[in-house]
Amino acid sequence: MTQKAAIIGSGVGGLATALRLRKKGFDVTVFEQADKAGGKAVRIEQNGFQWGFGPSLLTLPNLIDELFEHCGKQPRDYYSYQKLDPICKYFFADGVTTSAWADNNKFAIELSDKLGEPSSNTLLHLKHIDENYELTKDLFLNSSLHKFKTYLQSAALNAMLHVPQLGLFTTMHRSLQKRFSTAKAIQLFSRYATYNGSNPYKCPATLNVIATPEYLRGAFMMKEGMAQISEAMYKLAVQMGIQFEFNSTVEKIIVKDKRAVGVYVKNKEIYADVIVSNMDVQFTYKKLLANEKQPSKILSQQRSTSALIFYWGIKKEFKELDVHNIFFSENYKEEFRYTDELKAIFNDLTVYVFISSKLNKNHAPKGEENWFVLVNAPYNNGQDWNKIVTEARQNIIAKLSVALNTNVEALITTEIVNTPLNIEQLTSSYLGSLYGNSSNNIFSAFLRHPNFSSQIKNLFFCGGSVHPGGGIPLCLLSAKLVDELVG
Repeated sequence: MTQKAAIIGSGVGGLATALRLRKKGFDVTVFEQADKAGGKAVRIEQNGFQWGFGPSLLTLPNLIDELFEHCGKQPRDYYSYQKLDPICKYFFADGVTTSAWADNNKFAIELSDKLGEPSSNTLLHLKHIDENYELTKDLFLNSSLHKFKTYLQSAALNAMLHVPQLGLFTTMHRSLQKRFSTAKAIQLFSRYATYNGSNPYKCPATLNVIATPEYLRGAFMMKEGMAQISEAMYKLAVQMGIQFEFNSTVEKIIVKDKRAVGVYVKNKEIYADVIVSNMDVQFTYKKLLANEKQPSKILSQQRSTSALIFYWGIKKEFKELDVHNIFFSENYKEEFRYTDELKAIFNDLTVYVFISSKLNKNHAPKGEENWFVLVNAPYNNGQDWNKIVTEARQNIIAKLSVALNTNVEALITTEIVNTPLNIEQLTSSYLGSLYGNSSNNIFSAFLRHPNFSSQIKNLFFCGGSVHPGGGIPLCLLSAKLVDELVG
């Protein structure tokens, strides 16, 4: 008899898990509260403009290719992507600009010419994080940290033998102070803590490896926007016979004799042999497993940051801007103090502007641009988001107007806004947190929820709120781990 699998949520992790279990021979049904698949990786359209809801930078696209090839398909029949060069353009508060080039030597020379940072420092740092990435990837990314056998593997032993060089016992910012001589280079590389919602002044230096895929493996963009990833996965899922139930909120995971046996949705009990939650692990326990023992230690961890996002239609093309652009705060440490400790947004914020229409002209009307404007924000803690949005919007526009020497507000023809409150409501991300628990301490990787339940058989977890973490590559890896755990 064919086994059945029920997947709760159709984010990238849920879609990838569905594909892998279907390939394994399961009858798979995906239950999604929204009216389409994709989670945070969906498309937004308004007045001739289009944006991605969330993720904007693509790294390690080989993981997507691997998934499609695993399912017996040619990836380019479903999507295509291109390598970016430059990767990102940086604007500092004093007017200095620099670009991160795909070629490491060119990048090092750029930082020397523009920032006064010796090229040798940049190249040594990139070499160091590449070595650490290779040392840790099999342990922290490709294996379950919550299975004893993982620590018997050579990868674990190798990582343990090199603990001193991994930076577990110092912060990212302190490690960069030792490696670079200029404040601007330190700020540039410190920003990678935000890729998993952390604070560079608190998180371990081990997280410097976050920059490795971008600088050592390449930064990419999907030809049709980041939503193309989830759209391609959904298309393949339908072709493979996976069933989707949209507008279907799962209300409960049915547990009998410490075994997950089904889900309760739309007043029906639907039984399955395997249950996988792609829902935020906090909501999974609080809403779907309310009567079961809660992993209180994990659920009580500090949440990662969220984001305040403005989707703007801009009636002008800016030649001085690239696809990815960062406008730095003059006081980076204070910005993080506001977000992390005060649960507020600093008036001098670091602003990220992503413009996919630079490469795909269909994403904006002719002669115009689609700006995805993001600032780091605290998770939802009952703040007055209407007031925060008004103040942040003014500060963002003022900052961009000065840097670009133009009145940005006069160019905005259409606007959509997402706050941590919206993000929580639309994607069931607890408190609007984008990456689950924060990674501000050395044990954070071990305190993420595993991809399986130790208390309830046949219950598994995937997505950004569990191991190995948030972001498209890690969500894909979480699905691979679930596939291996199901056996």
